Amino acid sequence: MLEFLNSIDTSVFYFINKTLANPVTDKLMPFITENNHWTIFYVIILLYLLIKGGAKGRVAVILVLILIFLTDQSTNFLKEFIGRLRPCQALPDVNLLVGCNSPYGLPSNHAVNNFAAATLFSHFYPNFTFVLYLTASIMALARIFVGVHYPFDVIAGAVWGSIVALILIALWNLVNSKLKIVK
Repeated sequence: MLEFLNSIDTSVFYFINKTLANPVTDKLMPFITENNHWTIFYVIILLYLLIKGGAKGRVAVILVLILIFLTDQSTNFLKEFIGRLRPCQALPDVNLLVGCNSPYGLPSNHAVNNFAAATLFSHFYPNFTFVLYLTASIMALARIFVGVHYPFDVIAGAVWGSIVALILIALWNLVNSKLKIVK
């Protein structure tokens, strides 16, 4: 059964990474997946929430920083524990558009962090839910296009990031119900 699921994952990977590859995605997806391209945008959003977002904005910023720390650390542990090689390490003829640095890819850190942040910010800013999850999905899909993750890596990352965020939100709601920090 595991072999069957792996063959599906590999087939879908090749479909996205090779069949759907074209000059536009070959330029766009490496840009999308590069964290450094988004740092200034993230800093501006966080500063805006800290300065103009009131108590809700400040709480969201503090929680997202805690959340990203938790997801990064847990994902690194899971990658080592699971030990699934990235497609760029395990498969021939991958359309590799970025470096294939670390050997393990399950779950995808990009997917974990982006879906965790989307889940958390959707809780505080529900009007932005669609945009947040669309952005997280594009970031996750880009990891397959550039050749460093299987589809299941990003799906597992989306699920793990959402779970960790939901746990943190539940803890926050418990604290907030007692302390009434954000109304």
